[in-house]
This record gives sequence, C-alpha cells and structure tokens, in this order.
Amino acid sequence: MNRTVLYFHGFASSSNSNKAKVLEKYISKNYKSAEIIIPDLDNNFKLAVSQINILINRAKYPIVFVGSSLGGYYASYFSTKLKTKSVLINPAIPPLKDFEIYLGENENYITGKKFTITPEDIRYIRKMSYKKYTNAEKTYVLLESGDEVLKYKETAKYFRGSYLDIIYGGSHSYESLDEKLKNIVNFIGIH
Repeated sequence: MNRTVLYFHGFASSSNSNKAKVLEKYISKNYKSAEIIIPDLDNNFKLAVSQINILINRAKYPIVFVGSSLGGYYASYFSTKLKTKSVLINPAIPPLKDFEIYLGENENYITGKKFTITPEDIRYIRKMSYKKYTNAEKTYVLLESGDEVLKYKETAKYFRGSYLDIIYGGSHSYESLDEKLKNIVNFIGIH
C-alpha cells in the first residue's frame, strides 16, 4: 500500500541525523510504494508545527508518522489527532518534564545554528499533548533502557496499550535501529 512517511527528528537535530539517514535509505531502497519526507523542522516550536501542518496537507498518500525524541512527541500528537499510525523512537512524553533546562540559548547539534527557548515556547509545546494517550492500537514504541535523556519506564507507562518494543541497554540515540527496520515497515504497512 502507498504511504507517505513523515519522519520528525529530535530536539536541536536535523534531517541529517543518523536515524533519519538510515530510515530514508532503507525505505527508499526497498519500498517504492512509499514516499518518505524528512524535513528540517524549525527549532521554534510554533514554526515547526506550521511546517508539519503544511506537510500533512501536501502528502500524496495516507500518512504515517515516525519520530525520535521530540520528533516522537510531535508524531504522537499528530497521529492521535489524525487517527493514523505512528512509530516512536525513544519519544519525549508529556509534560516534557525538566524541559526548562533548555531555557535560553541553545545550539542545533547538527547545523550549529543558535536559537532561544522561552517559557512561552515551553508552555506552547506542552499544550500539544494528551493527558491520556488514546491512539495506542496504532502506535509502535521503540525504547532502549539505557536512554540517558528520557526515562524508558515512564515512557512505557504513558504509552500503555501500544506496541512496546524495549531493548535493554542502548542509549537515547537508539542504537538498535538497524535491527528494527523491518518491524517498522511491517507495522506501518508498507509493502
């Protein structure tokens, strides 16, 4: 079945991240019925959400969302809103606990571009969530217990009822991606 796969990178990252490149290469090489789009989301949350809405409106095929970390936060929000499938890789979860450490100036890890996070920005992004996750049957969550940024047990609890795939060890970068590529495409229904 034809699908548009929208992949969202994590906080202060870009479309040039390792996960984005691995996923794009695998899907593009093996699944001609899929369109994969990996945007450089703006570091400003409001602008990133506007970008995502534009991509949704321009999609050629039914959309599935894939996201890592903050990109997983976006993917879970939009997949719930649109009642579609998502694959979340070590995703951030509401209420973005301890996100205040990013207040002030930050630097994109890939591009080096500097940007500022304000309390208003954090309030905005926190409103983009659901207290109880209601899209569990359409969500595949990939977690590694060694994630040094996010607590995998809290994430598993929030996404209770979803398809949870927990690897013991690893890191926030999700070191097991190559092993999970086939599971990802099977879940989202690319043939």
